[in-house]
Amino acid sequence: MILSGPSGSGKTTLHEKLLRTKRLKTRLVKTISATTRPRRTGERHGRDYLFLTPRQFAYRRRTGYFLEKQKVFGHWYGTPRHAVEKLLKAGKNVLLCIDVKGARVVRRAYPDVLGIFVKTPSLAVLKKRLRRRGTDTQATVARRLSIARTELRDARYYQYVVVNNTLTKALQRLESIVYRELVKGYR
Repeated sequence: MILSGPSGSGKTTLHEKLLRTKRLKTRLVKTISATTRPRRTGERHGRDYLFLTPRQFAYRRRTGYFLEKQKVFGHWYGTPRHAVEKLLKAGKNVLLCIDVKGARVVRRAYPDVLGIFVKTPSLAVLKKRLRRRGTDTQATVARRLSIARTELRDARYYQYVVVNNTLTKALQRLESIVYRELVKGYR
């Protein structure tokens, strides 16, 4: 399963909360993505991301280590191929939290993947959330909004769209979708 959407839509928060819900915590597993971006406060290597230097990431890119990899806002992100393949072979339901471009790559490799797109109710709400995070300059926020406009067009390629107006309601909707899909055996 893929969970993706524009930066600031709440996909990472929803991803983490979904993995801890009572109904799904034993049914879903996550993979740890790699990134070259600096750690944010409270993040740990191996729990939140595999934090790599640009040189380490470049080497792994050349050796086919990643299922998908994308440069996003000046930093590389990637999903380790071996981790996904190992979990799938073991019969696990893998939930990837990746950007829209990475989702396109995964859909080509796994055409039966279930896609869930997370978005805010409007670009104005997205802008407010990005500013509230306080991690980006005004120029970066403007760039993220510009890219979000393009990414929103990709929502049509996902089986579901979850509008994250309030975190609680979005999580309930997301949990309901994922549980229903797992029960009916989406793959």
